[in-house]
Amino acid sequence: MKALCWEGVNKLSVEQVPDPELRNDQDILVRLVAGTTCGSDLHLIGGYIPAMRAGDVIGHEFVGEVVETGSAVRRHKVGDRVVVSSFVGCGRCWYCANDLWSLCDNTNTNPGVGQALFGYETAGIFGYSHAMGGLRGSHAEYVRVPFADHGAFTIPEGIDDTSALFVSDSVPTGWMGADLGGVKPGDVVAVWGCGAVGQMAARAAILLGAERVIAIDRIPERLEMTERYIGAETIDYTTTDVAAELRERTGGRGPDVCIEAVGMEAHSDGPMHLYDQAKQQLRLQTDRPTAVRHAIHACRKGGTVFILGVFAGAVDKFPLGAVINKGLTVRGSQMHGQRYIPMLLDRLAAGEISTAHLATHSVSLDDAPTAYDMFKHKTDGCVRAVIRPGL
Repeated sequence: MKALCWEGVNKLSVEQVPDPELRNDQDILVRLVAGTTCGSDLHLIGGYIPAMRAGDVIGHEFVGEVVETGSAVRRHKVGDRVVVSSFVGCGRCWYCANDLWSLCDNTNTNPGVGQALFGYETAGIFGYSHAMGGLRGSHAEYVRVPFADHGAFTIPEGIDDTSALFVSDSVPTGWMGADLGGVKPGDVVAVWGCGAVGQMAARAAILLGAERVIAIDRIPERLEMTERYIGAETIDYTTTDVAAELRERTGGRGPDVCIEAVGMEAHSDGPMHLYDQAKQQLRLQTDRPTAVRHAIHACRKGGTVFILGVFAGAVDKFPLGAVINKGLTVRGSQMHGQRYIPMLLDRLAAGEISTAHLATHSVSLDDAPTAYDMFKHKTDGCVRAVIRPGL
C-alpha cells in the first residue's frame, strides 16, 4: 500500500509499504478516508522530535472505514465510519481509568525513550516517533488501530467526514486546554495561536462561558477564520504590543486564563525570536518557548496558563520568577482524546462547533509532500490540507 514516509530532515516521500495486519484481538483495520496535516507533524519533519527513523509513516489525525476487526472487538463492525483518537489508550491501566489517556501505561512499546526524556513514558501515538511508541502513522491507505473499542468512535449520521476529521485531535486538544485550564463563566481568556487547535480552544472557552476570548496570531486567514467561525476577538501581534493590548482590553488586570496553542517552533517579531531560533538550530535547546513566555507575562496575577503546544525537551529563558511572584498556575498535557471525543461529536452534531472551514485544501496521498510544504510555509492561504487517498 502507499504511505507518506519521513525520509530525513525536511524530506517526505510517498512509498510502498507492507499492508498492516491485525496483531491483537482488540485491533481493527481501517481504510483511510481522510487525514490532515498538523502543526505537530512539522516538528517531526524538521527533525526536532527525537527517535525518528527513515521510512517511518507519519500522520495522527484521521477518519476511516472499518475493514477488519479482531475477535475481541465489541463496539465496531466492518463498514463502520470511525474517527480515531491520535493517542492510543488501553482502557485498563490507572491512567486510562482516571481519564488521563495520553499517559497510558501500556501502549508505548518503547518506554525507555520517554523515561529518559521525561522521567516517565507517555502513551503511544500514531506516527509520532519511536519515543511515542513507534506506531505506524495514519497517512497511509490502511491503518491498524490498537485497542479499538477505546480509541475509535463511530461517526453519527449527519456529520460529514471532513467535519469529523478534526475531532480526532484538534478539537479535543483545544477543548482540553479550556477545560483543564479552568475556564469558567465570566472569565477573560487569551489564546496564543489561531491554527486549528487555537481556534478550537477559543471556541471551547466561549462554550464554557468565558465573557471575552481574545486570540493572537499573525496570519490573516487564521485571524479572519477565528472571528468569523469561532466568534472570538483577535490581535495581530505584528501590529501592536500584545501585552499592552490585553491589559487595555481587561481593565488593566490581564486575562484570567492564557492558553498557549503554538508549540516548539513559535514565532515572534522581536529579537528574542532570533535568539531562540539560533539556539534551536544549533541544538542548544530543543524548543522555542516564545509564546509560553508571552502568555506567562500577560496572564493576570493568580491566573492560569495552559500549554497545549507540543514541546520535546528543554527550553531557555523560562520566566520562573514570573510564575512564582505572580502566583500563577501552569499546566500542560498531551490530548486525552477518549475523554472528550464522544461529547464533542454530540456538540458537532448540534452545531455548537464548526470544523469544516479548517480544511482549506484537499489533496491526494500522492500529493501529500507538496501539501505539507504548502502548509509549513502558509502559502495559498493554507490552514489545513486534507489528505484523501481516493482522490
